[in-house]
Amino acid sequence: MLAIRIASRTDRGARQGNEDDLRYGATSNGWFAVVADGAGGHRRGAEAAQRAVASVESALTDGALGFSPAGLTQVVRAAHAVVQSHQDSTDLNARMHCTVVALWIDGQAGHALWTHVGDSRLYRIRRGVTDLVTADDSVVQRMVQAGLITAAQASTHPQKNQLLSALGIDGDVQPHTVVRPVELQDGDAFLLCTDGWWDPIDALQLADSLGHSRTPQEWLELMERRIVALANPKQDNYSAVAVWVGDPTDVTRYRPDDTVPRFRR
Repeated sequence: MLAIRIASRTDRGARQGNEDDLRYGATSNGWFAVVADGAGGHRRGAEAAQRAVASVESALTDGALGFSPAGLTQVVRAAHAVVQSHQDSTDLNARMHCTVVALWIDGQAGHALWTHVGDSRLYRIRRGVTDLVTADDSVVQRMVQAGLITAAQASTHPQKNQLLSALGIDGDVQPHTVVRPVELQDGDAFLLCTDGWWDPIDALQLADSLGHSRTPQEWLELMERRIVALANPKQDNYSAVAVWVGDPTDVTRYRPDDTVPRFRR
């Protein structure tokens, strides 16, 4: 079995309440982590996120589900159905929805699966290289993909928070699930996070913080310090789960002859 360490952090930021939610833990043959970012009238975003992550947790820890992309996709669709079933159809202002990103690890096979809906993200840092392995379900991401704006322009675009898909919306959702299990390597580090976490932290800072951390909890704390230091008066809720395979610091720790880590988007 792989040596896995997991830690999490969530905070309301500058908001009155926290509408993010997260879970992680062991499954019958591995581990899982899931993060959701809720939105909705009368603060029902927190309810949407809680119901979504609880549904994902229940399915992935049940033990009856086979480790497959189709299975993980079905888990997310089931969570979508749960949020839909608790909508208040009589009050449009009380409708709720949430993003979701999930990581599922088969410890015996040494493989990982992941999926997402919305703009909560999954990063993988492997030997100092940061890969954003999800693509936001957002208006600005589609504009970036179409070549209409750059990634840098997207970060300040007025529509950057406008989603194209989320759990709880009317109709079906199409979770973005990897098409096949991805082989893990010793030293891989994963970060699942909401937009309140990834927006103020760039990819180089992810790897830099990792290179100066001894534990996943310390990695999250170093990144959180960067968020707090910005003192953004409009700071959104921010949440993250860090998943370490083995010891990533063995392959990312900086030495005098190290160069700046590379970044691939």
